[in-house]
Amino acid sequence: MDPQPQTEDLSTGRLPLAGIRVVDLTRVMTGPYGTMMLGDLGADVIKVELPGKGDDTRGWGPPFVGTEAVYYLSINRNKRSIALDLKSDAGKEALWRLIERADVVVENFSPGTMARLGFGWDDVHARNPRAIYASISGFGQTGPGANRTAYDLIVQGMGGIMSVTGEIGGMPTRLGVPIGDIGAGMFAAYAIAAALFSRTQTGEGQYIDVSMFGGQVSLLTYQAGTYFATGQVPGPLGNGHPIVAPYDTFKTKDGYANIAVGNDALWQRFCAASGLTEIATDQRFLTNAGRITNKIALYDVMDSVLSKMTTNETIAKLDAAGVPCGPINRIDEVFAEPQVEHLRLKREVEHPTLGQLTLTGFPYDFSDAELEIRKAPPLLGQHTEEILREVGFSETEITAMIESGAAERH
Repeated sequence: MDPQPQTEDLSTGRLPLAGIRVVDLTRVMTGPYGTMMLGDLGADVIKVELPGKGDDTRGWGPPFVGTEAVYYLSINRNKRSIALDLKSDAGKEALWRLIERADVVVENFSPGTMARLGFGWDDVHARNPRAIYASISGFGQTGPGANRTAYDLIVQGMGGIMSVTGEIGGMPTRLGVPIGDIGAGMFAAYAIAAALFSRTQTGEGQYIDVSMFGGQVSLLTYQAGTYFATGQVPGPLGNGHPIVAPYDTFKTKDGYANIAVGNDALWQRFCAASGLTEIATDQRFLTNAGRITNKIALYDVMDSVLSKMTTNETIAKLDAAGVPCGPINRIDEVFAEPQVEHLRLKREVEHPTLGQLTLTGFPYDFSDAELEIRKAPPLLGQHTEEILREVGFSETEITAMIESGAAERH
């Protein structure tokens, strides 16, 4: 199936995924985050939800904005919602019509569920050979761990991320954002974009198996590399770096500052800016290897100076010297940063029941297209009738589906 015509106003430039239609059978975080990324880039994302309930996260609160859960609102922009009962014949027929016109199908049910419903990869590929089909699961579709139930906390632990996070000697700590979920969603979006490019050469869709567990393992990068090279098992270092020093959070007179001295030249700048000229030539600290080896002594010297300066004073001096540094911002302070405004990392969109809704912006810009929040996170079944019309159902058929419960409209 060729990409669908883009009907939105794209006067500022054609969005990278304009014309791509995505049937989104995901819920909670990992799948919706990935499909939101596709929608942000212009894809027409059709979120298929269960009548009467919808995505689980619609009820995850407080906090709520009006009756809408903040969790749901944060990851479902730039999508349309259709509510279908996939146990009904009419609901199944509607889903098939969507799939037959789709470029991408994404699901994150337990392995084997979609096949049992009759909408697995083999079924979809037979009906629409050009469709890319992505399954997101905790541990993959096959193998001894495939049937394990996964949540973000579980895969952060099993994938090693928690073992290298937190203070030395402290309790294993998960990241403050669900990196297991978000990482898998990002990898899924990346793989889907690659498969769409591949299709331009082969004309065929393909199957993509994405696992949260695999995403965590892949994020281990140099921590895994250290283990492979030395046999030593990395552990938590607080905010410090196992290979670079000083690279850590340091206490100031009134708070904390992050300082990252990534090379020997930066170390000399740091010494000059902080008044540590007497140790700039100290043989123990001249090289990164020396600073790592003598880290306790290094930190003692740094603490003696930084503890006498406020965070703002520390940042101002190091910024002026070109030494990478920064404050530990609370969320309110993040959105007060001038660079956040410059990069438009806070956006507003008109919501059908909530009025003006504030959401995060996009972490990238394109020279030939202006990214916008084109659609607010949809109400459950907000676009049911619109979408059913697009795939050929008559007004009489749509009314019958809604009256029977096979579909739901807002």
